[in-house]
Amino acid sequence: MATVKKRSTLIIWKDVIFAIFLREIKSKFNDKLGIAWSVISPVSFIFLLSFIRGKMDGGNTHGIPTFFFMVYGMILVQFFLGMIETVSVSIKKNKPLYAFRQVQPISSVIAIAGFEFLVKVFVILTIAVLCLFLKMETQIDDPIEVMFIVVRVWLIATSLGLISALASCYVPELDKLRNLAMRPIFFISGIFFSLQDIPREYWHYLDWNPLLHAVELIRYAAYPAYGSEGVSYFYLDIVTIVLVFFSLACYHVSWKQAISR
Repeated sequence: MATVKKRSTLIIWKDVIFAIFLREIKSKFNDKLGIAWSVISPVSFIFLLSFIRGKMDGGNTHGIPTFFFMVYGMILVQFFLGMIETVSVSIKKNKPLYAFRQVQPISSVIAIAGFEFLVKVFVILTIAVLCLFLKMETQIDDPIEVMFIVVRVWLIATSLGLISALASCYVPELDKLRNLAMRPIFFISGIFFSLQDIPREYWHYLDWNPLLHAVELIRYAAYPAYGSEGVSYFYLDIVTIVLVFFSLACYHVSWKQAISR
């Protein structure tokens, strides 16, 4: 007589997340270029913007080589925007799977957020290999803090994406408004400029943005000579904690109603 093997809730949850993760890989990279395009696109854009900024300041931006000045800003902002875009559609994208009792929307969010995180890690490793190949002088004074800042941005973007995904289940038109709202982020988060390029009396128009704090602080963690004036680890931490708890609270209250609509 065959025996039925019981699995714990945690193991079932892990298997569901892994299955959705594999499903995301197949759907994301089913074209000829595959994962290569996820690397080629940001790397080529970084080189282009580095060339433009390098012509303006002679290849050194506030104590950082212009290429790496652009690398840190571009990677974080593209990571942030890409995370919000993919997580925002994660619940609707996998809605047919919720017919199975073991599959819950949070599994989709975690799987897709984790997938995007790994893709960005692959992009970072590719840039590092290119720098070694081109014999570019690199410096990361505090690599642990650099990693922690990336994780903070990942948590912020995932939280905002989860809130957006829940809201769009009730009001589908919010997807269009989200795309409009995210466009200015690319220009006000310090990719092409630093707070040091802006007069101090105008800082309050920009320093509400936690992504700007993350960009400036990651440059400071890599190159301490860059400085951290105008930005704060405390502010970045508070925003991260508040958004994570708020998004999870929203999910706990509304996920059943959201997927039934």
